[in-house]
Amino acid sequence: MAHEDAGKYAAKHPPDTKLNARIAEVIRQKSSDGKLACATGEEISKELKVSIPEVGITTDLLEMKIKECQLGLFGWGKKPSHGKDIQAADSVPDDMKTALEKAAVNGMVTCAALWAIADRLGVNRKVASTACETMGLKIRSCQLGTF
Repeated sequence: MAHEDAGKYAAKHPPDTKLNARIAEVIRQKSSDGKLACATGEEISKELKVSIPEVGITTDLLEMKIKECQLGLFGWGKKPSHGKDIQAADSVPDDMKTALEKAAVNGMVTCAALWAIADRLGVNRKVASTACETMGLKIRSCQLGTF
């Protein structure tokens, strides 16, 4: 969501969306300054055996901001002029290129697909998003619901 949407995260969801109290309690314990790190959201998902989108919805209903995207797309402090923490590289390894080409639909790769590719290839998730930047692929459908 854009900066001007800060504090209106719950509005992304139907008015009858219920807060999951169990998830909310853990989010409150593990967040700071009204923000939840992406990696912490993933950790909570695994700990409570709930989906990452459920953690994202609960975070929204708590009006908390997600920070430190594991793909390097936002939330790591002072932003460069292009708004991302990643930049295109000179080249993309063949295995990464092949995996991204298979996962891409209409020039886009989902966050979940990118995490899976990075994990399967044993690379940092920012390496995978850098490959997308290099190949001109857009990353869509954040699992926590931020984009």
